[in-house]
Amino acid sequence: MTAYAKIPTPSGKLALKALQTIARTRSPLPALEVFHGELGKVFRANLPSFKPIMTAGADWARWLLVEARESFLWKAPKDPIARLLRDGLLVADGETHDVMRRLMNPALHRNALTGYVEAMWRATDRIAEQWQPDQTYDMLPEVRKIALLIVMETLFSIDFMPHIQQYWAAILHMLRYISPGIWILWADIPRPNYRRALRRIDDYLHQIIRLRRQQLAQNGAQPDDLLGILVAAEGVSDAMIRDQMLTMIIAGHDTSTGLLSWALYLIGAHPEAAARLREEVDALLGDAPPTMERLAQLKYLDRFIDETLRLYPPAHLGSRIAAQDLTHDGYLIRKGERVTYSIYVTHRMAEYWRDPAEFCPDRFLEKPVPYSFLPFGGGARNCIGAAFAQVEAKVILARLVQRFNFKLLQRDVHMHMAVTLEPRPGVFMRVSRR
Repeated sequence: MTAYAKIPTPSGKLALKALQTIARTRSPLPALEVFHGELGKVFRANLPSFKPIMTAGADWARWLLVEARESFLWKAPKDPIARLLRDGLLVADGETHDVMRRLMNPALHRNALTGYVEAMWRATDRIAEQWQPDQTYDMLPEVRKIALLIVMETLFSIDFMPHIQQYWAAILHMLRYISPGIWILWADIPRPNYRRALRRIDDYLHQIIRLRRQQLAQNGAQPDDLLGILVAAEGVSDAMIRDQMLTMIIAGHDTSTGLLSWALYLIGAHPEAAARLREEVDALLGDAPPTMERLAQLKYLDRFIDETLRLYPPAHLGSRIAAQDLTHDGYLIRKGERVTYSIYVTHRMAEYWRDPAEFCPDRFLEKPVPYSFLPFGGGARNCIGAAFAQVEAKVILARLVQRFNFKLLQRDVHMHMAVTLEPRPGVFMRVSRR
């Protein structure tokens, strides 16, 4: 019989140290650094009814995302995100995922992005025009509004501006439903507010789908957007379209919200970096709106965004379910076990990053070690919207830096594990026009 190494578990003393870290930082994520620092790149969490194998580091990420990809499942049926998105691309496995990804890819491919740039900066302007001079705003909800307008306009040809307030609470309820919480220990916890919110959003999405199908039947022609591709595809049901639309709305806008809110926090917290951004944007854009050609020349903005993603990756943890017994690095992983990889910890490991806790965009003048930088995952199932998100972030930040000055009023911000990594209590900034 093969002898396998025992996966370490935290001792009581180490757990106490982690709890002290959580109390000091007001976030569980630095506690993961404590565990990995003491136990190495793999350990087993030891909570009641929740004992996943926790991993970090480029080697484990490469193994999970590439080498053993076919031996893992994405969908854990009892997880709230699987219940919400059903057969959405983010959680689907096997042929369902592969067929839908091939179908959806043209609308999210880099070749399609040039046609989205104008919609992106116009959505930014529509929200920013509401800001009053020298007033204070929490940029987290402000950039959420921008991201919602963009995903609805570019992918579904829907002007969501008149509907933001109507569906705002329902969207936030769904985000809270799939955020980390007590469901980890009690999967069937009652969520009455969530069910009402879900019905509200489902009714809205099915209304959009019906209208688009009617347009297709009457005219034959329709917008060449993601919704149009899905509606025109043979054999794709309304339920499947709903799952992909909701995936794009939830995953697409919330990750961008996390990235943009942290980027604005860092603009306020690092005046020298903000000055370099302004100089670059002024030199390359002047007063003109961003274009794809000009965006490609904003190299410091590229590095600024990458460093934001390194320190505060919106998707800070990946999770898989072993589809069969597996071995790696001398450890045995049983079929059905949950294996996670910490993007947050990997992004802050001194093995890959010099002074990892420091904000330094110019570190990206050098190429990172493969699989040490994973803001959009990796391998064949990397985020389908990665290129979209990167262009969107550049458009929004360039447009905001071009038109406004931002003064950070509260530096005491901590990382909150919602669906994505959010700054709490918010990014409160005084906004003034340039």
